[in-house]
Amino acid sequence: MFCQAVSIGFLVFVSFAGLSNGLSDTEELTSTTLAYLSTCKAISAVISDASDVYYPPSSQYAADILHWSVASMANSTCSVEPGTPEDVGKILRVLASTRTPFGVKGGGHSTNPGFSSTLGVQISLSRFSEVIVNAASGTVDIGPGLTWDAVYNALASTGVTVVGGRIPGVGVAGLTLGGGYSWITSQHGLALDNVQAYELVLPNGTVTTVTETEADLWFGLRGGLNNFGVVTKFTLKSYPQAEIWGGVLIIAEEYAQAFSLAAIDYAARNTDTKAALIPSFNYLAANDTLLMTALIFYDGPSPPPGIYDELLAIPAVTNTVATGSFVDFFLSIGPLLTPDGISRDFYSGVPVFTYTPALVSVLLNETTFWGKYLGTLDPSASITGALEPYDSGIFSHGSASAYPPDRSRALLPSNFGVGWSNSALDSVVHDVIKQASQTVHLAAIAEGQHIENAAQYPNYALFDTPLDQMYGANVPRLRAIKSHYDPENVMGLAGGFKF
Repeated sequence: MFCQAVSIGFLVFVSFAGLSNGLSDTEELTSTTLAYLSTCKAISAVISDASDVYYPPSSQYAADILHWSVASMANSTCSVEPGTPEDVGKILRVLASTRTPFGVKGGGHSTNPGFSSTLGVQISLSRFSEVIVNAASGTVDIGPGLTWDAVYNALASTGVTVVGGRIPGVGVAGLTLGGGYSWITSQHGLALDNVQAYELVLPNGTVTTVTETEADLWFGLRGGLNNFGVVTKFTLKSYPQAEIWGGVLIIAEEYAQAFSLAAIDYAARNTDTKAALIPSFNYLAANDTLLMTALIFYDGPSPPPGIYDELLAIPAVTNTVATGSFVDFFLSIGPLLTPDGISRDFYSGVPVFTYTPALVSVLLNETTFWGKYLGTLDPSASITGALEPYDSGIFSHGSASAYPPDRSRALLPSNFGVGWSNSALDSVVHDVIKQASQTVHLAAIAEGQHIENAAQYPNYALFDTPLDQMYGANVPRLRAIKSHYDPENVMGLAGGFKF
């Protein structure tokens, strides 16, 4: 979750010389490329002046295909920036008629290859960038092309906030459609539990507004990702936001045991829903170093005594914990937790019910063991094993939804995140992160946690995770909803987990 920042000095594109949107003389003009180019031109012909199509090597095209993790990027044939929901509908109708693969990019934070990128037509939602506070209804309209950095910046002077992302760079669309764990989730539930309405372009091109009165679409959109069309606006419930207390602790390896016990004690004892904590173990191959980090948050100017005392008593290499604005806290996280020089990333979730000393020890051991192994293959590699303790009532804030399939008991999503540079290691990293997650999963079962069927958090799930491991018994209903609203399987032309 916190292991890397994308740093891209240059991107290599196919040169479109001479024709401005054709291949150079040195490239073979394949029938597939010609078909994709034809689709790009067809889109250009039907969209309004509010939208544009771009080709490499333009700067607009480069921005449109850019992703936080290079592992999830692809050089599309063209990119399109729709400016209205109606133009999104026109684009979808062209893609449907030509059966052209496409990707839909919101903030661009997906780490799974091909989930929001494509070799066909890249749709960038960057022009859907509104943040509109509706004081009378207590809601905020938010565009899907934004990251949470931009949302929180826009809300900073309004005195309100929404249930959104926890670290800089995360996109609005992906987080909200996949679930949405937040700094205020213990108080208010997941991001999807706080959506009041979706402006949705259906696969047939129709623009509609989905609220809880549309039972099936409402159910599917809440955790069902991009299966039912393209969302062009989220309306989220707002909450008052004043000063908060929080920051980052970075702690040296010699205090790993004390750190582990403090994190476990917090998870076991804390009942204050205004409090949040993400402790993690971080192995950096470049320095052969293990560091512990704790992201600390309290929704108020200071926490009651006792909540974080054990953690704060541990000597820290860095301690930025202070009272201040929420947006300052949020934006300060990135620079402290993202070492330079790594450009690829995978996540893998490890949902559990509770954290015990034995289980946290396994998570720590997996982090260091696989970190050292990957370091022999790529000196820039890093691996993070993160705990995510939440209040036991987090799923009580909403009604039935695609995710989680079971709201009777809270899941602590947890995860491993691996960063690396060498693209030749992609399959190796996939196997490593899967093995590390499975080891922790089996350790939890062995100590009596009945998590055999615990739902994977979709936003942490690797690209080959089976649907039933995320959606459980909801899969048949979700497939039926998908079939009803997308009988031509238009959204199947885009990447992602598909019903």
